[in-house]
Amino acid sequence: MKDDFTIGLDLGGTQVRAALVRAGKVLSRTAVRTDVSGPDVVMRQFGALVEEVSQAAGGAPIRAVGMCAPGPLDTVSGIIDHIPTLPGWEQFPLRDRLSEIFGLPAIVENDGIAAAFGEWQHGAARGLDHLVYVTVSTGIGGGVVVDGRLMHGARGMGGHVGHFTLVGEGPVCSCGRVGCFEAVAAGTAFGKRARAAAAGNPRSYLGRIAARETVEGRHAVEGARAGDASCLALVAEEADLLGSGFASLLHLYSPQMIVMGGGVSVAFDLLEPGIRARIRKDAMAPFREVPVVPAMLGDDAGLVGVADLALIKQG
Repeated sequence: MKDDFTIGLDLGGTQVRAALVRAGKVLSRTAVRTDVSGPDVVMRQFGALVEEVSQAAGGAPIRAVGMCAPGPLDTVSGIIDHIPTLPGWEQFPLRDRLSEIFGLPAIVENDGIAAAFGEWQHGAARGLDHLVYVTVSTGIGGGVVVDGRLMHGARGMGGHVGHFTLVGEGPVCSCGRVGCFEAVAAGTAFGKRARAAAAGNPRSYLGRIAARETVEGRHAVEGARAGDASCLALVAEEADLLGSGFASLLHLYSPQMIVMGGGVSVAFDLLEPGIRARIRKDAMAPFREVPVVPAMLGDDAGLVGVADLALIKQG
């Protein structure tokens, strides 16, 4: 079974991606910008992507297809409940449509849970029985392994690690609540703080960038690497917020490790000291030295994880 070919798909608000996977390795992958016209158009996009990556199988049979997507996603029924970044997908029967299109057994999985599984089986958390995976990107999502088992919860909706209240007052989250971990620490929030800093000082590093393009969090990271004081302060603030959220996750799940993925994790080397400092302040004594590490699989974690899960469910 480990040598079988499987297709991993990723439905994102910005990109749709496909990969041919075997034994935890991505053999071929491709991506296009998500067409926001609606699910039928996007499913045609996936059809074209799968045709492209399947060529790397050299005509060998493909066993199954798995798709990961943002939630809330009912993975028991295979039906999307609601995706804030993709309007028009409410109650879409994703799993059944995948099976119809490709003529293969199909599964759907929350993207954070899929990435957690990928890192657990093939990445930074191999050999552990307890872990939390956190993806810090446009939003904050994740997945949890407890007692050597991937945690799903009712309807497969467990592990929404970005949606607990981190601050009593703050920005409104995509879920509608105020002060969620996601609302204050995701890449989107980091970018907003960078733009505010640029607007407050047009002559600064970020202010000069704002004169020619929209400032994003990545510009603050670039400035921090160049030694700019205001950018270093923004990165330190982001690290402190992440560390506070991670401390709460340590208390909730008692993992042996937290694995950080997502776009913001490219700055992990800059963020890690501040994350560690905040955990040591906020966490109870037994949790203070739990390692926080960057994901090994990068943005392939979800594709590898969901491809593996699709194969496992075929027995």
